[in-house]
Amino acid sequence: MNAAEVEAWFIGEVLPLEPQLMQYLSHNWRNKSDIADLRQEIYALVCEAAQGRVPDHARAFVFKTARNLLINRMRREQIVPIEAASDLEALNVALDAPSPERSAIARDELRKLQAALDRLPPRCREAVILGRIEGLSGREIASRMGVNESTVSIHLANGIRALSNMLNAAPGDVGHAP
Repeated sequence: MNAAEVEAWFIGEVLPLEPQLMQYLSHNWRNKSDIADLRQEIYALVCEAAQGRVPDHARAFVFKTARNLLINRMRREQIVPIEAASDLEALNVALDAPSPERSAIARDELRKLQAALDRLPPRCREAVILGRIEGLSGREIASRMGVNESTVSIHLANGIRALSNMLNAAPGDVGHAP
């Protein structure tokens, strides 16, 4: 496919999706200052892929590219915010997605995890969120919490143990936080 054909396809099919793409990026990426760069990177990836063959469904292709880019960025930064994992399904485009049942189970598991996190004592919850969700080191957590690293280790161990007990308890059991 020649450059003029790709350009015509891009202008006619991809650029009209920009408001929806920007809304999707704003909704699914925490750092708002990255959004314009993410959009440009998506456009570059889409154009590069179209050089070989123009996708049949531009909307699905653009949003799948955006979704994959966000997932790769999160992996690279070793940050997996719970909100991002639950909001990626907000995109109403047919993708290679899990079945509705699997999606419902995953949403339910995220809700259970959030409820269990909410039941932790404040310091344990803070340590678990900083260490396991935001990916900070023990030293960084200690600095943010104003405690020493051994105290962070205790909070993390207690928090993870309590989460495990709450999440693995039988439905009738009442899980107790430490």
